[in-house]
Amino acid sequence: MTEPELPDAGFHRLRIARVVAETPDACSLELDVPEDLADKFQHRPGQFLTLRIPSERTGSVGRCYSLCSAPHEDGPLKVAVKRVRDGYGSNWLCDNAREGMALEVLPPAGVFTPKSLDTDLLLLAGGSGITPIMSIIKSVLAAGTGSLTLLYANRDEHSVIFADELAELTRQHPDRLTVVHWLESVQGLPSVPQLAALMSPWAGRETFICGPSAFMDASSSALSELDVDRKRVHIERFISLSRNPFEVEDTVDAATEDSSDEAPTQLDVELDGQRHSFSWPRQRKLLDFLLEQGLDAPYSCREGACSACACRITSGEVKMLNNEILEPVDLDEGIVLACQSVPVTDDVSVSYE
Repeated sequence: MTEPELPDAGFHRLRIARVVAETPDACSLELDVPEDLADKFQHRPGQFLTLRIPSERTGSVGRCYSLCSAPHEDGPLKVAVKRVRDGYGSNWLCDNAREGMALEVLPPAGVFTPKSLDTDLLLLAGGSGITPIMSIIKSVLAAGTGSLTLLYANRDEHSVIFADELAELTRQHPDRLTVVHWLESVQGLPSVPQLAALMSPWAGRETFICGPSAFMDASSSALSELDVDRKRVHIERFISLSRNPFEVEDTVDAATEDSSDEAPTQLDVELDGQRHSFSWPRQRKLLDFLLEQGLDAPYSCREGACSACACRITSGEVKMLNNEILEPVDLDEGIVLACQSVPVTDDVSVSYE
């Protein structure tokens, strides 16, 4: 049977090459990328994919899953999926994903990625939060010189995703990778003082945190107790998308939204190696405006919750109407969410990296 052609909305169909049972409640999916899409699916360590999950009730839903494969690795892209109680997407994938199945996927996105692979890092993961952390670990060990300490919290020893792979990486790099496991079944839930005590030998390092909200909040509090500069702490939060990025929607009525009498902003955009200049209406969101101009700007949720549309303001100033994902360190570096940004200054320059 011939598969239907996808509408031109920025997503692509990738086939599952392999499904790996990582733990009793988690699996990883290896996705083959056709040669003609290789450039679009290049990624940085710590980024994520947005997958389209079929739904009998709504037709489909969009869900974000972090890549655990590293950019230097040859072969398929790999995401890990852990069952979540009442989580539609994770349970559907764990129950239904099969080798040869095609999934519709948006290109890699996200800003949870180190600037340099030569920097020493402290990595804090809880449960499936190991997924982007794993990509960072493999990238640093293979392509950088940094030393890594991973604190990895799980319910019990059977819940440790990538246990064998972590053990092998530690064996191969004993001087550069230290892994500290915390098992709730043995040690109970980690408290803020306990986390602070564990982190203290490495508290001056750039830190990346991913996991359940309670774990990330406790880790952040522990780092505060250690007087760690908030700008050196990176947190990955995924919020369920209320808007389906795979459904083609009519754009907002620009005439209604752009009723301001203010002169438009001069906008310069660097995207995919090309530069573009536009007159940007003051009340128009950056992403909506770029899509209307025919640019292939990245996006997913369009509600300020996933960072897929993140870009960098290289000059000028914008205002974000909503931000549920970027951390202060990201904002300090000029990173904004295009789907929520409107211009403030007369001239703005934007770069998509």
